[in-house]
Amino acid sequence: MPARHCRMMDLMEPSEPSEVVRALWNRIQDRDWVGVGELVAEHAVIDWPASRERITGRGNFVAVNREYPEGWSIHVLRVVAEDNQVVSEVEVPHSGLGTFRVASFWTVMENRIVRGTEYWTTLGADEAPQWRSRYVERY
Repeated sequence: MPARHCRMMDLMEPSEPSEVVRALWNRIQDRDWVGVGELVAEHAVIDWPASRERITGRGNFVAVNREYPEGWSIHVLRVVAEDNQVVSEVEVPHSGLGTFRVASFWTVMENRIVRGTEYWTTLGADEAPQWRSRYVERY
């Protein structure tokens, strides 16, 4: 779906937790930093366990995303929700750094993200142990 069409859909306030998360990724793709901030609670906490970082507050979350070096795009692979818990899987190709994947676990309250845990990885970065080679195939 073209970014402009996605943004037009986002002009309406998202009313379901899954819509909030889809709107978040659409607005990040569009570099709509004001719009991103509208979806994140003022005191939200987002953890990145792989690097042991915690982002505290809406302003810091927006800044981390806004200041990341350009060359990336967002491709939402899936969003799964139950009540106020939402999981998203997103691919982020970057022209200079390779392709990233993120599995994100969000808590949405009153149409705002209040908590998140994101597991970022670079595709193919983890070397497969030799002992598994007879059970798996590489793709």
